[in-house]
Amino acid sequence: VRASLPLPLAGLMSDAPFEETAARLEALLASLSPAMGAFQGNPFALLSFLALPVIPALKLTDRGLVDVDAFALVSLWDSE
Repeated sequence: VRASLPLPLAGLMSDAPFEETAARLEALLASLSPAMGAFQGNPFALLSFLALPVIPALKLTDRGLVDVDAFALVSLWDSE
C-alpha cells in the first residue's frame, strides 16, 4: 500500500482534521503514477460520476457512456 485515506463516515467522509485529510489525499494522488495506469487529473473525481444520481439519462460506466433510457452505449464520435 503506497498511500491511504480512511473514510470511516459512510465511506464518504473523514473524521480526521482537515489538514491531515488534505495531506493524505495529496499523498494518495501523488502515489498514482503512469506506471500504475493512472492518468493526469483526478481519477477519484472521475469515479464519482459513475453513479451520479443527478444525471438520470446518461451514465458513465466502465464500458463507456450509456443512455439509461435506451439501454444503449452512446458514441463519443460523430461518425459512429
